[in-house]
Amino acid sequence: MKGRAVVAYVIIPGIDGSDGRHWQTLWERDRGAAAVRISPDSWSAPDLDDWVGAVQEAYDEASGRDGRVVLVAHSLGCWAASAWLDGNPSSPTAGAFLVAPPDPRGPAFPRRAAATFVEVSARPLPCPALVVGSTDDPYCSPEAAAGFAEQWGARWTRRARAGTSTPPAAWARGGTAVSSWTR
Repeated sequence: MKGRAVVAYVIIPGIDGSDGRHWQTLWERDRGAAAVRISPDSWSAPDLDDWVGAVQEAYDEASGRDGRVVLVAHSLGCWAASAWLDGNPSSPTAGAFLVAPPDPRGPAFPRRAAATFVEVSARPLPCPALVVGSTDDPYCSPEAAAGFAEQWGARWTRRARAGTSTPPAAWARGGTAVSSWTR
């Protein structure tokens, strides 16, 4: 159909959203109308129910553009994506790209700011997924991220340095993996 996206993307940033140099924002710009960013009311003091509701709204909008939707989550957004998928296992989701999920039990987790996220747990996801972690993430050790990937039933890849402001080749490779789910 003319004017319809080949695939739609739900962009799920972490606390406070993603600035203009963040890889998610660059992906969103690159995908144009095919990308829908969540808009929770609680960006700075995240509330899990609010974020899951925002994922639902963005998913509804994105799936109206194309039936195949990929969730593209970063940091705390990974847990919002996971919680949404857990509550919507039959929604046709082509995949989930989960980058730098923070460890809610780790010492750097923002427990005060994100209190409703503290009790989240990883359960098998109903779609293909790729988890990307790094050796330099202060919010999650590579071992914890690999454990989340295993619990989610996701592929796991570790990068020596992830970086969020400058899109290294890893983000391009991530795009290739995401594209493979939608062919």
